[in-house]
Amino acid sequence: MKIQPSIRFDEFSKKQLQVLTWWCDPSPYSHYNGIIADGSIRAGKTVAMAVSFFLWAMESYDRENFAMCGKTVGSFRRNVWHWLKMVLLARGWTIEESYSENTVVVNNHRHENYFYIFGGRDESSQDLIQGLTLAGLYCDEVALMPESFVNQATGRCSVSGAKTWFNCNPESPMHWFLKNWIEKQQEKRMLHLHFTMDDNPSLTPEVREKYETQYGKSGVFYQRFILGLWVMAQGAIYKDAWSEDIYFGKDKLEWIYMNRRIFRRYIAIDYGTVNPMVFLDIWDDGDTVWITREYYWNSREDGKYEKDNSQYGDDLMNFVKAVDYPPTAVIIDPSAESFKVEMRNRGLRAKPTVETINADNSVLEGIRAVSRLLTRKKIRIYKAGCPHTIEEMTSYVWDDKALKQSGKEKPLKVNDHSCDALRYYVNTVIKPRRLANA
Repeated sequence: MKIQPSIRFDEFSKKQLQVLTWWCDPSPYSHYNGIIADGSIRAGKTVAMAVSFFLWAMESYDRENFAMCGKTVGSFRRNVWHWLKMVLLARGWTIEESYSENTVVVNNHRHENYFYIFGGRDESSQDLIQGLTLAGLYCDEVALMPESFVNQATGRCSVSGAKTWFNCNPESPMHWFLKNWIEKQQEKRMLHLHFTMDDNPSLTPEVREKYETQYGKSGVFYQRFILGLWVMAQGAIYKDAWSEDIYFGKDKLEWIYMNRRIFRRYIAIDYGTVNPMVFLDIWDDGDTVWITREYYWNSREDGKYEKDNSQYGDDLMNFVKAVDYPPTAVIIDPSAESFKVEMRNRGLRAKPTVETINADNSVLEGIRAVSRLLTRKKIRIYKAGCPHTIEEMTSYVWDDKALKQSGKEKPLKVNDHSCDALRYYVNTVIKPRRLANA
């Protein structure tokens, strides 16, 4: 069946047009090695950058290799390739795609080129791109990738005239991409364009207001993702997202239990032996995450003792059975191998009983996601049932010492166990589309 592409663009901003044309011969930047577009979310960077990359590649080369990179292959397909493919088809180009090999062959009836999709998730990702000879590179959300991967990818661009496209939202002012690329743009002969939401003509004032309120109009995430600034993360992590409106009382708790069939129930676990062990009882109606209870055992407290996996297993089963409604899944710290064995031995192994899922342990992405949901009041906490969770969430702070020593942002690893359990849940269960619409 022939696909009928429906995507169209009615207007481009001045910066978007510059992105689309900087590589053309009349441009004073056509001899540059690449382009960097950074700034706020929803600023129209990705559309212009991805389309420009393909126009340049298909105009400039025939039968050459190119790399397209996201933090993961899945995120690149979801955030870029899904709509970009429709744009290319709308131009009458032909596309052959291999999902198993993550390759795309594009033909514009004059030239044919080969595009490889890579994920730059961690340090080991650099091994995936070794050996290729590239004529061009496009990195979406490059600031979320390790420097080793980007260095390996740019080092592969050895075809004459090769160029690079980098697109990102701001991070820390100590971040390697700011220091080694944006601040060295002249040395590296890179065109740098800074975007805000005003540079995206497709956004209505109502949509802009929605995105601005997602981060509470203050704090580090607002400054980075709305104002587009490379600023330091300091102080309490969730300070600007927290309010009394997050708490709910016994009447709402009773309503949840009475209407339990409209919810999915999850147990999120941060595992600890010497450190505290935390279980969170989470009820999700598809719109709002309701934290109804906590289990918190700290062996370091006076009068307490260290428990083994068997004792924690007993406590978990009692915690689950305290409410007569089986959880959909148990989300657990991926490093807790011994306790996962204990849970599976107790029947928490697979549907139709309960599925045990390794948590996504991406720290900064998880913190951003939790912050966004808190700001939009999409996470609610039963005040009487979660005292330790509330205490930890309101005292969760950035580690200034780690930032100064390594240049990397991290939360301080003190009293963060409930915070980690909630982050595991949000990272693992909340889908990107739902998060974007929150």
